[in-house]
Order: sequence, then structure tokens, then C-alpha cells
Amino acid sequence: MDDLKYLKVLGEKYPTIADASYEIIKLKALAQSPCRDEYFFSDLHGQYDSFERILKSGSGNLRNKISDLFKDKLSKDEQDNLAYLIYEPNKVIDNLDDFSSDDFKAKAISLIKLISELTSPYSYEKLCDKLPESLKSLVLYMLRLTESEGNKAYLENILDVIIEENLEKDFTVSICELIQSLNVGSLHIVGDIVDRGPRPDYIIDNLMKVDKLDIQFGNHDISWIGAFLGNEVSICNLVRNAISYNNFQSLEDAYGINLRVLSNFAYRTYKDDPCERFKIRVMEDNTNSRDEADLELAAKMHKAISVMQGKLSDELYMRNPDFNMDKRLCFLRTDFSKGLYTDEYGNQHEMLDKNFPSVDPKNPTKLSPGEEQVLASLKKSFASSPRFKAHMNFLLDKGTIYKVSNGNLLFHACLPMNEDESFMEFSYKGKSYKGRELMDFFNDIIISARNLDDDDPAKREAVDFLWYMWTGPLSPMFGKSKIATFENFFIDDDNLRKEIYNPYYKLSKQEEYAKKILEEFSLDPNKGHIINGHVPVKQKDGENPISANGKTYVIDGGLSYAYQKKTGLAGYTLVVKSDRMELSEHKNFKTMEEEKGAYLPKTNVTETFEEKRLVKDSDQGLSIEKSIEELELLIAAYKKGLLKENHKSYKLF
Repeated sequence: MDDLKYLKVLGEKYPTIADASYEIIKLKALAQSPCRDEYFFSDLHGQYDSFERILKSGSGNLRNKISDLFKDKLSKDEQDNLAYLIYEPNKVIDNLDDFSSDDFKAKAISLIKLISELTSPYSYEKLCDKLPESLKSLVLYMLRLTESEGNKAYLENILDVIIEENLEKDFTVSICELIQSLNVGSLHIVGDIVDRGPRPDYIIDNLMKVDKLDIQFGNHDISWIGAFLGNEVSICNLVRNAISYNNFQSLEDAYGINLRVLSNFAYRTYKDDPCERFKIRVMEDNTNSRDEADLELAAKMHKAISVMQGKLSDELYMRNPDFNMDKRLCFLRTDFSKGLYTDEYGNQHEMLDKNFPSVDPKNPTKLSPGEEQVLASLKKSFASSPRFKAHMNFLLDKGTIYKVSNGNLLFHACLPMNEDESFMEFSYKGKSYKGRELMDFFNDIIISARNLDDDDPAKREAVDFLWYMWTGPLSPMFGKSKIATFENFFIDDDNLRKEIYNPYYKLSKQEEYAKKILEEFSLDPNKGHIINGHVPVKQKDGENPISANGKTYVIDGGLSYAYQKKTGLAGYTLVVKSDRMELSEHKNFKTMEEEKGAYLPKTNVTETFEEKRLVKDSDQGLSIEKSIEELELLIAAYKKGLLKENHKSYKLF
């Protein structure tokens, strides 16, 4: 009965046997077509300029397609210029002394031919979905005209009309942006979109335009989401990270976050304190023309927000004993009247900084009245930013802790493991979770933090959990014994500052254990891959992003300038094509811009497939198979008389 109800609904879309049969034919044809390219990025960290250029170029694949298509028709310089036009159409056209009619026509014809090449795997319906409404009919007609050299005159007539209407630039820009979107089949972001770099908002703006996108949350993403959902420690951490990297524009310019109350409080509280331990990082891409006075004030702001974060973190751990974070009650372990810190082993350490005017030694985790005012101001500023709200809701809509995609396993950091090679267990309220169940547990917590009513006590617990995901040793987005923020600021002991990586990072480099992890997620251990980010691969020191006999990929190559001295390059992208996997090594945006359309990353084919991957072999293929089964049931229902065909839509001409 329920099946028949569903078939009635399906019959509204396919009212006759012929309609359903033609849809089956179309789906079967699609199932036999090659899979479109999948792109994998990780650890973007706000470095919007590099990310945008890599995305627009399809990690260099668009330049290669131009070469293949026009190798006998355009010189290398002409190919380079065409590629750069596609990447930066507004900039290129605005910088031209004269965008002549002949130049426009030549470029337009080449661009239309490139669209024809890029859309060859698309069905007619899919192609129509991709085209902007204002250009749909025109582009479809022009694509038909390019199929034959004899239609060149008709094509030029259309271009003449565009010139007569003074729409050369608008048309060219629209076509270039269309090509950018067509070049990427699906996009996977394996965590850490935000922090470090100057404009994460620009990255999210671009991601919001991508048709087929998924995101695996990184620890930095979760910190921002925590701030959005009202986690006070996460709010402080978000602001602290931005200030420490001299990255005020990621808050003030991007989201209109008001830091004036914090600035005034920091100046009053630490007026005579040089805040040496809190000097901010000044790098090539974050100078922002700040003078020395600005940098001194920024250090004071950095200290002020860091002290607030330390207090609030201790309070959060105390009200959540199941987090088992007693060892990280750093403010409660400190005797502020004597300037002494007692570590988890009972050893005392003299503090590197003993000036804490906002700390009450008898109640070190209590916010001072000034700090309460700062926190209230920040909470109000984040809550009232429509752009911040829209972007965080987008991340929550598109994001999960992990994703199983086309036989591969994607997550940001790790699947916590023990030294004895078993999966670590996290106990919470009498229940234990490990392996895939642990990932699912954390994912459910994020959903609860977003969706539960504000007056539900479980909402507060779930929102508190988002801070554990930033810093907890069993968080799959973090994967270290601790985050030593307190020790780095105040304790001169390298052993206490040491953050020990989870055994996962060692074990996942061994084929035996990589296969074990894939099997935990019901994946084929011989065909699947683990794709991670989180840990910058120091290529300059000989580290390899690929391990476990090709099973494990770590694609954090340091896209952000903050990491490039460590890694020796400016990011990786992984591309899975229908017949192979390619790993590309990138240079920074400055180099990309200097080389313009000639820029190509260093690309290595890391694996070739014995058989070309077809849509039927992908996750989409499973969906197609199910749709075909349902349509066949619909046809059977029509034939048996259980449902009646509706031929009213047919017309005679």
C-alpha cells in the first residue's frame, strides 16, 4: 500500500509508460558515462587569493584542456592569455588598452568551443541547469553553431549584435565565470577553512557558488561554529587566533565584529605592560600597514582575550567532568599570588608572566567586571552579524565530521587509536564510543548543538562539547594529547609544551592499519583511500604526503602563508579523474599571479585505475540504480492496471 502511494507520486512526474521508459534510457546512458573530476582541498585557512586561483584553474587542469583543444590553432602565448582571461576576466579586460571587436570575437569563439568541450559529458537537462538563465538560450544556440565550421558566419552575426549593444565585457565575464564552474565536477573541503589567513569570508562566498560540495569539519571550523552557537570559550579563541596572526580584517572587515570594547579594556588593564609573551605574528601578507603603536595595543588585546579564554576554559571543564579534562585546569593549578604553576605531575614552575590585574587569586576563573563587559560585547557582535550567521549556517548545512565518498574516506585529522593498534574509546555518561561510532557520536553532538531549543539543558552540554572538539585528546578533528596554549604563554618547559600526536598518525602510514580503518567504514580496503589534512606536510624536510602503499593521503601542504616556511610549498590539491589520481604541488599566489595563465603546478600521477571509472561505479551510480528500479516498478504498475496512465500532456501538431 505504501509502495503504491509512492508510485502515485512518482507517476505525477512520469505519467505514462513512455515517459518512464525514456527516463530509464537516459539514466542508463548517464550510468555509462565517465565520472567527472573530483577535487580535494584541505586547510585553506583563510588564504582566499591562492584558493580562488587554484579553484578557477581547476588545479591547472583547465590550462591543460586549453592546450589539448587549441594546440594546433593558438600559440602558447595565446593559450596562456586565454587561460588568464578565464581566471581573471574583469582584471584582464580592464587592463586592456583596447578590447577590439576582432579580439572579442576571437576570444568569444574560443571560449564557446571550450564550453562545448567541458560540457560534452553533460545531459541536456544538466547543461541547462548549469547555464545562467540570462544566457541559457544564447549559449545553447552558440554551442550548436560551433559544431560545424559552416556555421561560423551565423556565430559571428550573434557576436556582432553583442558588440552593437556594448555587451562585450559583460558577455565575456559571464562566459568565463561559467567555464570556471564547469571545470570542477565535485569539490571536497577536508577541513579548516578559517583562521590564519586574511579573508575566510571570501572563500566561503566562493564555496556557496559550488554546485556539488561537501565539507569535513576541521578543528578551526568547529571553533568558529562554537562561537556562532554561543560557546564563550570558542568566541575568545576565535578572537585570540585572529589577533595573534595580526588578522583583524577577518573579523572587522569580513564580519563587522566590534573589537573596540576589548581594545579599550586591554589598554586600561595592561597600559604599562609590554605584554612580551603576546606579541603578534607579522608576516608578508598580514602587515596591514600597522605602526608600532598598533602592534603594542594588539599585544595587549591578545593578552586580555587569552586570559579570558583561560578562565572560561577551566569553568567549562569543571561543569563537564565527563570530558575528563582535569589535567587542563590550568588557571586553577596556578597560584597567581606567587606566580607559580603546578603541573599535572605535581612539579611547580615559575610563571614567565606574573602580571594578571584581572585575576582574583582566590577565585582565578571568575571574570572581572571589565571582562564580563568585553564578553557581552563580543557575543552581541557575533550574534548580530548577518554575514557571520549566513556563513556558519552554510558550513553546518554542508559539513560533517567525516564522509564516505566514492569508496574513499574523508576526515580532517584522525580516527583516535591506541598504541596497541586498537581504536580508542571515549566514555560519556556511561556509554563508550570508538571507531566509526565515535565519529558518528561527535557528528550527532554538532547537530544537537545547532538544533536543540535554547532552554533544553542538553543544548548547553552540546555547545560545551564544541570546545572539547577543538582541544580534546579524543577529538577526531584535533588528535593530540593537548593544545599547549597556556604552557606556550607562561611556562618555560619544552616537555610541558609538547603536544603528542595520537598513534593514528603513525599507524595510518602503515598499509595494514590503513586497511583496518577503511574496513571500519565498510570500504574496500584494496581500492579505498584515506584522505586527511590537519598536519602540514614538511616537503622541504623530505616528508611525503602519501603513505601506506598509496592508501593514505595527507593533503595539507601549507596553503596559508603562515605555514609555508614549514612545508616548503604552498599547498596540495588532489584530483581524482575517471582514469587516475593526481596530486599537485602549488606555489603561492604571488607566483601564480606573476606567471598568469602560464602557471601550472607540479603534478604527479599517484595512481592509475585498471578500468576507467564510470558513473555506475560511483555513489551517484547507486542512486541511479535505485531510480531505475523505482521506474520499473512504476511501469509494472501501469501494465497491471494498478495505476492509470495520464496522456493529457500529449498534444497533436
